[in-house]
Amino acid sequence: MQRTSFSQFKCPAARALDSVGDWWSILILRDAFQGLSRFDEFQKSLGVAPNILTRRLKHLTDQGLFERRLYQQRPARYEYLLTVKGRDFFPVLMALFSWGSRHIPEEDLAFLLSDAASGKLRKTVLVDAETGEEVTPENTSLIAGPAADDEVHERIARMRAWYLGIDA
Repeated sequence: MQRTSFSQFKCPAARALDSVGDWWSILILRDAFQGLSRFDEFQKSLGVAPNILTRRLKHLTDQGLFERRLYQQRPARYEYLLTVKGRDFFPVLMALFSWGSRHIPEEDLAFLLSDAASGKLRKTVLVDAETGEEVTPENTSLIAGPAADDEVHERIARMRAWYLGIDA
């Protein structure tokens, strides 16, 4: 079954989902942040079928999240190293981890986040890089970007009207 491509969508979230792919890709990226880089390491960690893992690693490499590097000649074996784009996925992964941690019963949590140096538990929030203010649905809205067309402007106007309680 061919999945729908979001590569032509105007929404950055949709295009990001197209770049990442699916839940296997997110878990592969999670494992890469934990130091895994080789096919057999990912397969052992995830228990995913080899054909699925092969497709996901190819997709992540094609999308620029991994660089594929030969580490053994005979037989040819490759490792998958995070690129800058791949490393930029870290906050997304931490947001998913944190959201999951808040909505899973505490007795079911096998992993927690901590400061790497001190071991002190971390409580994560998304903040504005300029002001340090927490980003919430109540203090955040969309505005038109450089590629916005009339449809985008209309959608933003409808969303603002809804938010303000005005009939649009």
